[in-house]
Amino acid sequence: MGTRLYSEYLIKKHCPHVKYVRVHTSGKHTAMIYAWNEDLKLSEEETADLEHFASLYLLQHVCFHVKAYPALRADRVPMIEDLPDRIVEAAMQRDLDQYKILRVINSLFTNADASFQFYDVKTGTIHFEIKSEDPITAIEKELVRKYLYEIIPLGSYVEVHYV
Repeated sequence: MGTRLYSEYLIKKHCPHVKYVRVHTSGKHTAMIYAWNEDLKLSEEETADLEHFASLYLLQHVCFHVKAYPALRADRVPMIEDLPDRIVEAAMQRDLDQYKILRVINSLFTNADASFQFYDVKTGTIHFEIKSEDPITAIEKELVRKYLYEIIPLGSYVEVHYV
């Protein structure tokens, strides 16, 4: 499973000179790598190396492109916030699947029961359903969205239906 955190880890391991790196889903089966080296720039050679590395070692069904790190703001990429340890641990697992994703989400939200509904190939969207006897607050819904963003594969979107 190629999550944002795991992909960033692999990039940093392969390219230790890349000081700033952020990976973000930019479209269906498409992700953007934002990077800068220690000199706060990225040469054409470094860009080509990152694109080549991504095509060989990151998710094979995702098309990766590379941009300069400051493009994060212009592209409106969400800020990184502190995440629960369970989310980070799950995101770093290579064998993360829909069942493990559900176990993690259900362990964090004990008053709700999350289930996988379907994957829409046309839009690249993974659909989940969350059932709860108690009303789910806007804050909880936002946390669910943020946590799922971190543990679904790059190049995919998430849609949550609340029942």
